[in-house]
Amino acid sequence: MRGDLVRKLAARGLAAGGAILAFIVVGLTEATAWGLGLALAALVASVWERRLRPGADGTTEATLIAGAVLVGHARQLDAGFDPVLAVTALVLLGLVLFTGPLREAADREIRVANLPVRTWVPQLAARLPDIVAGLLALLALAAVAGLPSLVALVVSLLGGVAAGAVAFDLARRRFRPAAGGSPVTRALRRYQPEFVLHFSAPPGSEYQVTMWLPYLERIGRPFVVMVREPESLPTIAAATTAPVLYCPTLRNMDEVLVPSLRVAFYVNHGAKNSHCLRFTQLTHVQLHHGDSDKASSANPVSAIFDRIFVAGQAAIDRYARAGIDIPAEKFVVVGRPQVEAIQVRAEPTRGLTNPTVLYTPTWTGHHADADYCSLPMAETLLRRLLDRGATVILRAHPYTTQNPASARYLGRLHDLLAADRSRTGRQHLFGTGASRLSLAESVNRADALISDVSGVVSDWLYSGKPYAVTDTGADGDRFIERFPLAASGYVLHRDLANLDEVLTGLLDTDPLAADRWATRRRYLGDFPAESYAETFLTAARRELDPSWAPPAPRGATAAPLSPIT
Repeated sequence: MRGDLVRKLAARGLAAGGAILAFIVVGLTEATAWGLGLALAALVASVWERRLRPGADGTTEATLIAGAVLVGHARQLDAGFDPVLAVTALVLLGLVLFTGPLREAADREIRVANLPVRTWVPQLAARLPDIVAGLLALLALAAVAGLPSLVALVVSLLGGVAAGAVAFDLARRRFRPAAGGSPVTRALRRYQPEFVLHFSAPPGSEYQVTMWLPYLERIGRPFVVMVREPESLPTIAAATTAPVLYCPTLRNMDEVLVPSLRVAFYVNHGAKNSHCLRFTQLTHVQLHHGDSDKASSANPVSAIFDRIFVAGQAAIDRYARAGIDIPAEKFVVVGRPQVEAIQVRAEPTRGLTNPTVLYTPTWTGHHADADYCSLPMAETLLRRLLDRGATVILRAHPYTTQNPASARYLGRLHDLLAADRSRTGRQHLFGTGASRLSLAESVNRADALISDVSGVVSDWLYSGKPYAVTDTGADGDRFIERFPLAASGYVLHRDLANLDEVLTGLLDTDPLAADRWATRRRYLGDFPAESYAETFLTAARRELDPSWAPPAPRGATAAPLSPIT
């Protein structure tokens, strides 16, 4: 998070400072070419800032840069007062001043993907600041080249036409709404979706949705995804063929929640979920985006949903242990369908000589009491694994690089594994190499797991293979009480005093092999491996249609896999 803040502050400083400096250099010195170069640099910085802060207001910077460019152009032509440049200045000033309000107005409009309806106005309005930056860059280059002032006017008028088209269409939508609803509403009524997945989270959290999309598609009913932040739209739209809608306002939600919808699914406890929960005609189902013993997995906000789909009985017990009173009928045990691609190893894996170990450090969390990150002690851990001849798959949490200290730790681990790979030929996977693998593929390649407190441990548990959990806090003997999943794993203390003991249990003797299977049933349900995901699909279909019943099986149902001890 601190690294993200540093980047934002750097972009702000470069954009604002560059614009001011360009205006001063052009206006007060004879170094016109240098001033125009500074204007171009400031434009690049302003575009970078909008990538980091999509809501950034660059009106002041754009005005200063426009002034610098026009003064510089007049200096380059050296023709005294130029009425064409004066008109260009008026056009540019209007364009710069109206870009912000137009974008704000368009930001309150629905944007769609994967739905046969055109919504070009919000998309064009969202790009207006970049269009203005591009126009100013062209004008700066024209000034450097000494092109006629008419070129500047034509370029400015093109930008003005684009802004005028946006303004006209926004006004028409606001004051003369189409009969029968907006084009999006009419398209959705034709599509007849039966459920919606509502999603609100900071950029970079789209994995919370994409992990569920294949299973929502397998329900076999038409559905839509509603996102509340514009950054989520392209990533999620690329991961599904279902319509994806960006709805920034409550009015937008009224437009798109058409009568055919029966159920709303959620994957987190985002504050904007309350906007959708007000639609009482829907059944509201919380899916979560993982199962772990983190405090966030027993959030009292869960009680507001009509149904809470959980992986196993352990999740229900977790709420009770936290003192959260939720009626039993709200819980539905559906397993964790995402683990169906994980291969189950029923036989104990003892005496591994050249093991492959998956290491999955989590991030530092938003607050100190949610910091389970083991990266500060990871270098010693990985060196000891390498001494044992292990091949390491390192998968860091997507938020890791947002913290500068965590990013530095992670960089040193990458360097360590790269050096060992060059020296020994062991094919460690990290960085982009590891990110190309899904979690299931990483689990299937590995013989053992070392993880922080996170949902990865629950998913790994399905494999039946041994795991270790890092105790990064000061819980001591209370660690297993707070995080019961660690009881059937090997707990690695913060000071690493028991590191050799943990690695011996994890990779050699594995005395907890039998205990893991009991934990597996409690955390992930006791469902046949051959049809594990069907439990979720059946539960979801029943929410859509309470009278729905699964077809009778053609043969005998496969029994759950039993361990060999």
